Amino acid sequence: MGTNHVGVFYDGIELGNAQNGVIDLGRFSLDNMEAVTLYNGQKSAIFQPAKDFGSAGSIYLQSRTPVFREDRAYHVKATFKTGSFGVVNPSLLWEQKLSENVSASLSTEYMYTTGKYKFTYAVDGGYDTTAVRRNGDVNALRAEGGLYGKIKSGYWRTKAYFYNSERGYPGAVVRNRFSHEDRQWDTNFFFQSSFKKDFGDVYSLLLNAKYAYDYLHYLADPQKEEATMYVNNTYRQQEVYLSMANRVTLFPFWDINISADYQWNKLNANLTDFPYPRRNTALVAAATSLHFERFKLQASVLGTFVNENVASDTTSAGNKMEFTPTVITSYKPFKNIDLSLRAFYKRIFRMPTLNDLYYTFIGNIKLKPEYTNQYNVGFTYQKLSSGTWLQALNVQLDAYYNEVENKIIATPTNNFFRWTMINMGLVKIKGVDVVLQGLWKFGNDWVFDSRLSYTYQKAQDFTDKSDKDTYGGQISYIPWHSGSAILNAGYKSWELNYSFIYTGERYDVSANTPENYRLPWYTSDFSLAKKFSWRKYDFKLTLEVNNIFNQQYEVVRSYPMPGTNFKFILNLTI
Repeated sequence: MGTNHVGVFYDGIELGNAQNGVIDLGRFSLDNMEAVTLYNGQKSAIFQPAKDFGSAGSIYLQSRTPVFREDRAYHVKATFKTGSFGVVNPSLLWEQKLSENVSASLSTEYMYTTGKYKFTYAVDGGYDTTAVRRNGDVNALRAEGGLYGKIKSGYWRTKAYFYNSERGYPGAVVRNRFSHEDRQWDTNFFFQSSFKKDFGDVYSLLLNAKYAYDYLHYLADPQKEEATMYVNNTYRQQEVYLSMANRVTLFPFWDINISADYQWNKLNANLTDFPYPRRNTALVAAATSLHFERFKLQASVLGTFVNENVASDTTSAGNKMEFTPTVITSYKPFKNIDLSLRAFYKRIFRMPTLNDLYYTFIGNIKLKPEYTNQYNVGFTYQKLSSGTWLQALNVQLDAYYNEVENKIIATPTNNFFRWTMINMGLVKIKGVDVVLQGLWKFGNDWVFDSRLSYTYQKAQDFTDKSDKDTYGGQISYIPWHSGSAILNAGYKSWELNYSFIYTGERYDVSANTPENYRLPWYTSDFSLAKKFSWRKYDFKLTLEVNNIFNQQYEVVRSYPMPGTNFKFILNLTI
């Protein structure tokens, strides 16, 4: 369905990008993350902001909440990473207890890499050559601070976030051109707060507020060559977000929730005849949940109201009003067997981004929203055992069918070098996901954790019946078969990890012809870690070897990926 249908939430508040809808997850560090959770559809809990009901899928990033030892009012973690590509990546996390109910944290990180690596490339003469990937350097700084408070039957949180980076884009390897000079500068800042409190057993309140500012400067073809297009654009986005969620428990088995959100977006750019759009979005969600011992049912309706304004001498895309439903159910057929059956239906839509509507020469103010219909059935089986070497077994299977209507795509106009955005697409997706997890324990020291996953997905383009090459073809870069295998082993203070990722054959466009065929690719990664203590300080030393077998592959055509590479990580905890 595309990344624009996936909502990304940081500490419970969605990360926004009204300009192009894409969130750069590289701006956030796993070293400062407590949990990363993925949902197909939406969370089963109804007590959430209206925005949480508005995505076909969701990623929740939960940063670390300060935790302290009984004998200390502080916690410090320092990390240093280095390795291939000239990586220098230090980070520091400081957590301080200010009182019994208030604590603070500061997390900073710097990252530099040259981005240079060798790759093998097949040239026009039919033989392979070795070249060096260039202009892939990154110079980035991240800093975020938070305050965390506990209150009776609730909490409050406040966070400030800053990110600044300069990076090069190595570009595609085409026509034996191995280097590009495109550059991008980013500055991102946001300030957000949350408040949650239970008023007795009947009513709960959740408040969220956020302000965000994003700056982007993109420079293409700084040499101004005739064969390429010179671009020197800057963009400035602002966002204000307010949210209130209200949960009422009518009976022990029945909850209802009413959520209301408001979001304001503004985009400025240095483009000729740019319309300077402003978007006001109001979202109202009504949800109900029935939860019994073996049966659960959740239903919700999301109302979305969009108003757009532009500069006085241009025309806006007009106002939008949509209502979209969701139904989720689960059932446990047996009392003594941990088997859960589940199903859901969800209809949702996404607004065209501001680039889709207003980008100079490309935008189309007549675009309609994209709609998705999701159908999913599945089950989870879990078995726990403490008396055998197999401690836990978990099996999950899901079968799904999705439709994407009014799909927004880019298409060339009379001039091949000038494209425009249109609604033409219809995509039908059928798939199966299977996950098998196991936990083994041998003796008192050996612990093994494994995870196998497999996905079959048939995603077909039904846009144009008259186009025999594309109609019914697998859409670009979606493999029919993909999977992964992960094995973790622990022995006393040692940790060993192996992961294998496989992506099957696919095509780079919907025209499933031999010249567009892409071979399968796979990689194997390995890590070894050792924990030890010295002078009351805790250390962890990790060695990572990625792409062990030096597989030469491309996730996207003409963008070669790195071969074997290394990383060394040292953690110090005080």
